[in-house]
Amino acid sequence: MSVAPVESIASLSSDLFYDILRRLDGPTLASASCTCAAFCSISKEESLWENVCSSMWPSTNREDVKSLISSIGGFRKFYADCFPLIVNKEVVEYHPSYDLEYPEDWTEAEYYGEMNESVSISPSDFVSIVDIRYKDKPICSKVLWGIPNANGFNGWFHNCPFRIDLLAYADRDDNNDGVVTLSESDGLPPITSMERERKDGKLWRELREGLQLSWIIVNRKMKQAANLASWSPLGGQRHWPTDKDFVIRFGSVLPAKDILPCQVVECILIMKFRMDNGEEEGAQTTLRLTELSMQLEDMEGAHVNGRNSLLILKEALSCRRSKNYSEVLESCRIYSKVQNELREEKMRNESRLDRLCILSGIAAFMTFWYCVL
Repeated sequence: MSVAPVESIASLSSDLFYDILRRLDGPTLASASCTCAAFCSISKEESLWENVCSSMWPSTNREDVKSLISSIGGFRKFYADCFPLIVNKEVVEYHPSYDLEYPEDWTEAEYYGEMNESVSISPSDFVSIVDIRYKDKPICSKVLWGIPNANGFNGWFHNCPFRIDLLAYADRDDNNDGVVTLSESDGLPPITSMERERKDGKLWRELREGLQLSWIIVNRKMKQAANLASWSPLGGQRHWPTDKDFVIRFGSVLPAKDILPCQVVECILIMKFRMDNGEEEGAQTTLRLTELSMQLEDMEGAHVNGRNSLLILKEALSCRRSKNYSEVLESCRIYSKVQNELREEKMRNESRLDRLCILSGIAAFMTFWYCVL
């Protein structure tokens, strides 16, 4: 069988080019589009980027999500917005001030985010698209439209701590039926004894190294999207009071300039697993997902309320991002370092104040008895 010589790459069929490009992942496809005019032209096909998004985020296979992505600019734009993660190294030197107050002259419309139609923020504008992988195998995909129980602009939502509990409020028609499990067939190591697991921590290491989380927030009105997760875990622990609960923490550092005094906040994504029947004879190691939630905390560890959280999420959709995941993790490490230094400084100040109160009390007591005697 003879092979016909190819004079130039331009002489090849565009169908062949398309067949080549559709087999590539996102980063490779983006690189290939820069190599020649033919690849650049074909790489603009939405179907290619739809395949890429479907492979990375299985939740984008849903018809309602496909319609959403098309309405905000298409799959190519969606991938460009959500593949790089939020990175924020501008953690300013922050000193707590308990005299800081929010403006008292807000109008009711300003307080509830109704300044005008072009800048108003509604909880119903936000969509959460969440995917969990374990060792590159998709195990959970959930989509949440709006923010649960926000009910428009009710005052309690804007004043209470902001939190999204995805397992409690996910769509009822979800394919996972609200139950997500990990077993040995997914790559979990067998557990013969919890006592041995406490010593070697093999299961815990496998969870930290194997779990990956993507939590994409889409604002339908602004037609913007961003991934708020760190992809890899930032930390975690066995959850008290039992050794059968595991807490994994993901997140990112979000800008809060002109919103909160601390200028930056931490978006905390919590994933909890509980071991079911791991030690029974003949039973496989099985972990059941019991919590998947998001909340925002300021530099002092206080929960951000609903109103400010909406403003922060809106700003996060247009902040700096990076394809270098190690840089993302480094920004989170810097934030944690500054936060720990702040807590230590606060403890030292409180300790000095306690000593001053004790010395003042002793001096007052001695002065009283001196005057009496």
